[in-house]
Amino acid sequence: MKHRGRHRRRKRGQALRAFLAGTALALTGAATLISASQATVGTDPGALKPVTSAASLADLRLREARIPQPVPDGPAQPVGVATVLTDADRSLRAAPDCTGAERSALPIAPAATRAHCWDEAGTEGWHTGAVTTSGDADDDGRWGANRVILSGWSDQRGHSRVAFVDADDPDRLTYTWVALTVPAGGDPVGRPLVSPLSGMVWYQDKLLVTGDEGRALYVYDLDRIRRASADTAATAPPARGDRYTLPAVRSYRLTGARIGALSLDRSTTPDSLVASESVPDGDRSTRLWRYALDDDPSDAGLLSTGALEAYETKAADVRGVLAHRSQWYLSRAAGEHGTLWRQDDGGARAARCGTDETYLCWSGPAQSLSYWEESGEVWSQSGRMLFSLPLDTIDRAMS
Repeated sequence: MKHRGRHRRRKRGQALRAFLAGTALALTGAATLISASQATVGTDPGALKPVTSAASLADLRLREARIPQPVPDGPAQPVGVATVLTDADRSLRAAPDCTGAERSALPIAPAATRAHCWDEAGTEGWHTGAVTTSGDADDDGRWGANRVILSGWSDQRGHSRVAFVDADDPDRLTYTWVALTVPAGGDPVGRPLVSPLSGMVWYQDKLLVTGDEGRALYVYDLDRIRRASADTAATAPPARGDRYTLPAVRSYRLTGARIGALSLDRSTTPDSLVASESVPDGDRSTRLWRYALDDDPSDAGLLSTGALEAYETKAADVRGVLAHRSQWYLSRAAGEHGTLWRQDDGGARAARCGTDETYLCWSGPAQSLSYWEESGEVWSQSGRMLFSLPLDTIDRAMS
C-alpha cells in the first residue's frame, strides 16, 4: 500500500510539473513585450565589487536591544509551532486549481516545479512578502516532526502577519495565521508590527523579520506564540481576529542603511544572515552583506553586529537575495515579470526567454528567495502564488 501511495504521488508530481511547464510556455510570449521601465531591470549589472569604505561598512553595523516582555494575559501558556500547525484551518490550492491570472505571476524560465495559490478569502487587501522554511530553521529540513513554510504578509496599513503552513503533505498545504506584535508598555498584546515583511528568516527557534521600513530587525521566539483569548481576538490590533499572536523579544537597529531582503546561508561557517538594500532604480549601487549567526544565542546576541563581508551591485530595486557558496542570486522587480540574476566577482548571468531572448523571465513583482538546503529547493512567492524550484534548475537555466 505504501509503494502504491508513493507511485500515485510520483505520477501527480509528474503531472504537476508538466502542467507548470505548459503554464511557463504560455507565458513566454508575454516576456517579449518590454516597457522602458522593464528594460532597465533586464540590464546586465556586471560583477560584484567588494565594499571597502569604512563609512559604508559603518552604515551596516547593528545596535542590539532587548524588548521588555509583557505580563501574560490570563492563565494560557505560550505554545510552539507544532500546536499552531494542528490548528490549521485554511488550505492553499494546487496550481491546476488556480486562475490564469494568478498563475501569470509564476516565473517563465526556469519554470516552477511546485506551485500553490492563496485563497482570496482572508488575503484580500493583503500583500505577500518574504518566505522562510524549516529548511532554514534546522539542517534536517524539519522543525520537530514537521516540514513548515512561513509566509509573510502585510496590509495597506502595514500591519504584519505570518501564515504557518503545514507542508508535510506536498499535495495538501494547510495553514493558519499568526499576528506579529511588538510589546508596548504594560499592554499584554502589544502594538502590531507595522512594516512590510520584505525580509524574514527562521533560524533555530528564532524568527528574524524586517521592521520599521527596513531600519530594524525584530526577533521573535517561536516557543512563545500566544493564543488569542476571545476578548483579545476581537480587539487586538489590527482587529482581524487572528487566533495567535507573537510578540518580539529583541531588536537590532541599523546605523545608516535599510534592509530590503534577507535569507540564510548555510554554506558558510558559521551560518550567516544575508541582507540586501532596497535602492530605487538608478539612485545608486545596492549593497549586499552578511552577518554571522550564533548557534547558541542563549547569552550573547543572535547576530554579529558588524558585517562579515559586503559587496556592491549595479542591480537596483532588489526584492530577493540569496547567497550560496560564492554565488549571489538577486531577484529584481519589474512589471509583469522581473529578472533573477546570479552574480559573483566575475560577472552576472540570468536566464533568457521569449523570441527576443529577454532577461525578463522571473516572477513579477519579484519577492524574497529562500533556499531549503535539505531538499535543494528555492522557495518564493509572487502575487497569490507560492512556488518552488530546484537551485540546480536555476543554475542550469543560467549556463
